[in-house]
Amino acid sequence: MPISIVRFRHENQIYWGSLQDQTLTPINTSGLKKSSNNNELTTNEFVSLGYDTIQKLIAENAQQNDVRTFDYQQVELLSPITNDSKVLCQGVNYRQHMIDSGVDPDQQNFNMFFTKSSASITGPAGKIVRPDHVELLDYEIELTLVLAKETHQAETISEDNLHEYIAGICIGNDVSARDVQIPQMQFHKGKSYRTFCPLGPILCLLNKDEMHLLNDLQLTLKVNGEIRQQDNTRNLVYKPAQTLSEYSQIANFNPGDVLMTGTPSGCALGLPSPLLVRIAALLPEKMKWSLFLSKQKQRPQYLQPGDVIESSISSPDGMVNLGTQNHRIEQANS
Repeated sequence: MPISIVRFRHENQIYWGSLQDQTLTPINTSGLKKSSNNNELTTNEFVSLGYDTIQKLIAENAQQNDVRTFDYQQVELLSPITNDSKVLCQGVNYRQHMIDSGVDPDQQNFNMFFTKSSASITGPAGKIVRPDHVELLDYEIELTLVLAKETHQAETISEDNLHEYIAGICIGNDVSARDVQIPQMQFHKGKSYRTFCPLGPILCLLNKDEMHLLNDLQLTLKVNGEIRQQDNTRNLVYKPAQTLSEYSQIANFNPGDVLMTGTPSGCALGLPSPLLVRIAALLPEKMKWSLFLSKQKQRPQYLQPGDVIESSISSPDGMVNLGTQNHRIEQANS
């Protein structure tokens, strides 16, 4: 059975807890080794315990009569991914998104990889801050894999051993400053401003027999109540095992690191027509990007201060529910 884990704060104390029927029960981690100076368990340390140990700790709590519980709606939800974790990313990985980008998914023979700064990690609710110099702020809901295993070499990962590498999943939003990312040709910079990587609220731990659930999860993102993105992970072009195998050729993994697996179509970014691309290629660099920015600024889909984003991921059968992210866009220094 998938285990729903939430990291939260109550009265200035941070807990790891199990969630069941809107009730949070803290997991007793007092006897566990903690590397941080503030005596808090990192995501690395938590998922390194393993599915069976975490399940056992939850069962032990359930047998105690004096365990304090909390209402899920009455606590401050934190990112289940602490900022010592790496944020690995995968781009253009849903069939329709590829088609919209002018790529034939049946002919695509390589993954697009990049990273986000761990400084961009933020909680599943609250604010996303738009820097003063950014006008083209975009959203990208993504199924996010939470990794389970330390690696130091290229790995061959299959459906049979996938459970060794994935501890669980959560919601991610790859917030992007398109007017930095594209004209400056800097993915990492344009996607790594602080608050640009909301994660959580629920870290759903999966065992070996539950890895198939990754293949049928529904993603939905709304802006001000309007659905902007909606798709199912069955439409991923590169599945988790194949992606992790390829990524392991260029990166070491650690427990608690995350891999954001790409976003569906429906982003604010509008791609130019092939004719406009050919014309732009003939223009001086400065004029080309001036044209790009002027065209993009005409699109009303870009996020503005006061906009509210709501993101959710769940399985049709209800076995997996990763909760809902809720964020409001705020202008820096406002």
